[in-house]
Amino acid sequence: EYDGERNSEGERHGRGKAYLPNGDTYDGEYEHGFRSGQGTYRFRNGACYIGEYLQNKKHGRGIFFYPDGSKYEGDWVNDQRHGCGEYTYANGDTYTGEWFNHNRHGQGTYVYKDTGSKYVGGWVNGNQEGQAELIHLNHRFKGKFLNGNPVGHGKYVFDIGCEQHGEYIQSEQVK
Repeated sequence: EYDGERNSEGERHGRGKAYLPNGDTYDGEYEHGFRSGQGTYRFRNGACYIGEYLQNKKHGRGIFFYPDGSKYEGDWVNDQRHGCGEYTYANGDTYTGEWFNHNRHGQGTYVYKDTGSKYVGGWVNGNQEGQAELIHLNHRFKGKFLNGNPVGHGKYVFDIGCEQHGEYIQSEQVK
């Protein structure tokens, strides 16, 4: 069901409201039958997207509210989180930084709500990787990470002024 403007060809064009057969609704702008421009899409499962569309896909700036209480606010390209944005997780943790094809990728900051600790540095395909700093309440670690773990040379810096330099090496797991 559609209630809104149409062009001379009868396509949805301009402002309108659509009630989809699956229970979802869209209220926003259309161009030649496609969601294009600013709009609000409400999913039957409780999720909601408020932002820009291009050819029926989330594209531009927008906010997505997920059913679990998490939300993403930032750039979208071709229905994917892509560019810069902030994701607030259901547990209160946040990631602010770069996104590529729906994954944390590039430079970003992850804040752990429970401890107040922060990871500031590189990300590859959603994983902590590359040069980074892991900042805790009374000390920090500066070094490289791979798959979320420190690797290679690094140093701990303690608030009292002490530093501990060393190297992380992967140990063989005995089964």
